[in-house]
Amino acid sequence: MFDPTVFIIDDDRGVRNSIRELVLSVGLAAETFDSAQAYLDAFDPARPGCLVLDVRMARMSGLALQARLVEMQARIPIVFISGHGDIGMAVDAIKRRAVDFVQKPYQEQRLLDAINDALEKDRAQRAAPGCANLPEGPARALDELTERQREILALAIEGSSSKVIATKLGISYRTVELHRSRLIEKLNVHSIAEFARLMRTPRR
Repeated sequence: MFDPTVFIIDDDRGVRNSIRELVLSVGLAAETFDSAQAYLDAFDPARPGCLVLDVRMARMSGLALQARLVEMQARIPIVFISGHGDIGMAVDAIKRRAVDFVQKPYQEQRLLDAINDALEKDRAQRAAPGCANLPEGPARALDELTERQREILALAIEGSSSKVIATKLGISYRTVELHRSRLIEKLNVHSIAEFARLMRTPRR
């Protein structure tokens, strides 16, 4: 198991080191990269954490890296930082599911709050059953499930019938059936079995 890491990507060495020291000062792990490509070369989807990513960089911008990660169906949360950002950039970043957009010069606590939000989002995503292998659509739907729906989904994936699930959770058979129907609708699959197959199929 890996500890959550804050991956800092900025082509300004001073900014990289400053953010790294800030992150380390609150007991979090940090790694720095001087370019988007350097991060892509080292990217491992099994490692939990978040990105702190500069918008404007040579060769590949932060927004271009975000788009690349989306294409790869990578779901690591991103906090953008920029000294030149505008409303349009922020909107584009948030539309692609960035957690936050922090302007330079940043307030330390503001940036730490955004990083903590991103790490919490990553923890929640990884806690969902089978999340790491799922395509973007079903994976996004998992984020929206209630706690009860997650319990029922986990038991159904194990092969438990609705009657068994009802007994284990102390709820009615009818309630389980209603939740299963809602789960299939939310996850946009034909059955729980189909969803389980998606979880077991490695993404390319």
